[in-house]
Amino acid sequence: MSAILFGSIGTIIDTSELQRQSFNQAFKAHKLDWHWHREDYLAMLEKSGGRNRVANYADSIGQTVDAEAVHRSKSEFFQDILTKSQVEPRAGVVETIQGAKSQGLKIAFVTTTTQKNISALMEALRLSIQVNDFDFISNADLVDRLKPDKAAYILALEKLGERSADCIAIEDNLDGIRAARSAGLNCVAFPNINTAHHDFKEASYLVNQLDFNGLRKLLVGNSSQSIKQTV
Repeated sequence: MSAILFGSIGTIIDTSELQRQSFNQAFKAHKLDWHWHREDYLAMLEKSGGRNRVANYADSIGQTVDAEAVHRSKSEFFQDILTKSQVEPRAGVVETIQGAKSQGLKIAFVTTTTQKNISALMEALRLSIQVNDFDFISNADLVDRLKPDKAAYILALEKLGERSADCIAIEDNLDGIRAARSAGLNCVAFPNINTAHHDFKEASYLVNQLDFNGLRKLLVGNSSQSIKQTV
């Protein structure tokens, strides 16, 4: 293994409920009589893209909204909440980054969110994770096609100068896993609190916390295989 590629923001901190809260604040700001309860939101998470969620929901109830504007407001609320909250990295994330760096492995953050969201995340985690811990960080502006397209992962591999067979991706949602797998990567499913019920059959492995030594063992002798196991 030569590189570990973290996928969405949710692979580093569990922001799913903060995201839902931000959507609901945006709805109020735009005077929409909407409220996404957790049960509603769970089903929406099977597909990526907050703007699409807004547009699809509006269609489903026969309303017309400016989905782009609503989503932009949601992102602003999310960034504000994130920087003001006392968020912590998910279990094993810091140790995995430190372990990888100590062994000379490269680390990438292969997300297709906005740069503003990434900056807010890094600010919130500045005491435990820094930007320079990563050898490459993608964002929505760097690729023409967002996940589940493989474009972000292909770009990351090019920037890192690594082969997909020598790297492992970590994702917390189905579209992220599809993107990683279509780029030829073994992918570890690391579900968040709101995606834990999803069927991660396309992932190579399923874990409930990260462990650097465990990740290394997963790849030994299995670089071209898809093996489902829980660690």
